[in-house]
Amino acid sequence: MTDTSPTLPRDTAALIAEAVHGNAPRASLGDRMFASLFRGLVYPQIWEDPVCDMAALGLSEADDVLCIASGGCNMMSYLCARPASLTAVDLSPWHVELGRLKLAAVRHLPDHAAFYSLFGDADRAANVDLLEQYVLPHLPPEARGFWNARQGLRRRKSLFARGFYRFGALGAFLGAVHVITRMGGVRWDDLLRAPTPEAQRAVFDAQIAPLFETRLVRGLAAQRGALFGLGIPPAQYDKLAADAGGDILPVLRDRCRKLFCDFPVSDNYFAWQAARRAYAPDGAGPVPPYLEPRHLGTLRAMAPRARVLHRSVTEHLSDAPAGSHSVYILLDAQDWMNDAQLTVLWQQITRTARPGARVLFRTGGTADILPGRVPDAILGQWRYDAPASRRAFETDRSAIYGGVHLYRKR
Repeated sequence: MTDTSPTLPRDTAALIAEAVHGNAPRASLGDRMFASLFRGLVYPQIWEDPVCDMAALGLSEADDVLCIASGGCNMMSYLCARPASLTAVDLSPWHVELGRLKLAAVRHLPDHAAFYSLFGDADRAANVDLLEQYVLPHLPPEARGFWNARQGLRRRKSLFARGFYRFGALGAFLGAVHVITRMGGVRWDDLLRAPTPEAQRAVFDAQIAPLFETRLVRGLAAQRGALFGLGIPPAQYDKLAADAGGDILPVLRDRCRKLFCDFPVSDNYFAWQAARRAYAPDGAGPVPPYLEPRHLGTLRAMAPRARVLHRSVTEHLSDAPAGSHSVYILLDAQDWMNDAQLTVLWQQITRTARPGARVLFRTGGTADILPGRVPDAILGQWRYDAPASRRAFETDRSAIYGGVHLYRKR
């Protein structure tokens, strides 16, 4: 689809270039292609598990949280823990506006049914009316203009009437996966109806695992660009392949097995999204915490404590006062960074961290990427919590990462 919105601001393009390839004068074509994705919607749903995050961090009402917004699901779910404040930052204008839309929607929609229709079902014709009547009037003019702008022949707000989770880079990637699995005879309903993890494993072994041995899948997996829709830049692709001696296919197979087999599908909304690009109809299955009816009142009360900014983490922290944050949730953004970028980031994290602060992040590979890359004078002020990191990784239902890591301020 053609985007008829105004040209991306120069500061946005610079932010994305700095984050993805450090503004290197000879950045690869792959790096530049990956960076271009963040001009639009990448993740209609964030692909990290907020439940294991909150458990590992011990998120509480005393915390001032800094996180990456992405699709806004985790940001909203963290608010269920009633933190003192939450600041979400992102490089993608789409992610920023989506997060702001969710905050406005939870405050102004009349009830949970309307909120779930918009962000749970995300495919009802009435959702455009909900936006126009209850949400968009409470946004500033530039935000209203964003959702009223045309995306191809239709306005962006119509995405919520057409299956929002089918769009963006992730939605397109999963759509391509579904084409391949249909060709291979996979019946996703067999998996989603499986009554036990044992039954899930039987479906996976019979229908999904054989696809990884086909020439088509092996050929696609060998192309770095094939995984851009998962948010995997070339540098992270190389880390994944390194975990398996240069062949990424076994890594992908093992992580798909964890996603579809290690957790009951009745409790894993990531498996539903991967299999359907949607949640279970009418809220009859697992959903992110923020979409659960029991949290609506808390979210209404907490929404004024949250803000979403179009900035990088490092840029935001550079302007933040010393001791202003207690929780930092970095997703896998550090996998994109060179040593100099990591050092500057952790300088600012350390400066702005209160005693007892925690930092949680993910890596495409299995190993912690910080030792030997961030100077000991900085990293030595933090303690790696190996037991909590291991538990977080084992319970992360999203399953696509090699490691979840937790550091605590000494």
